[in-house]
Amino acid sequence: MKNMTAELNQNGIHYTLHGDYYLPDLGLPEKASAPIGHYGRMRKTYLEEHRPGLYERLLLSGKLYEHLVEIDACCAERIDRMVRRLAEAEGITEDLKAKDQTAWVGRMNNVRQRAEEIVLEEIVYA
Repeated sequence: MKNMTAELNQNGIHYTLHGDYYLPDLGLPEKASAPIGHYGRMRKTYLEEHRPGLYERLLLSGKLYEHLVEIDACCAERIDRMVRRLAEAEGITEDLKAKDQTAWVGRMNNVRQRAEEIVLEEIVYA
């Protein structure tokens, strides 16, 4: 019987002997420390349920985490920008906030909800 070494490097891949078989030493890349936010988690759920091929491709390539963090940051930034522009276009000012806080809160919630719906359709569910 042939004497088999415990480890083997071939074609740039490191293999370790397990029983009678050489198995490649595979590992996932290190995760970044940035947390995945609300929109990143929504994107992950969407990919799992509606785009399983893309989800698996990102997962197996080790790029899923980066993708989710990027989507989350992009969505948050875009919503903030849209809320400011929509509030300005509708005349929602600090003066209104000082005069009638309830009206200001209601109008700002309306603006924020509209901005979030747009971003979800354009980025998260695309």
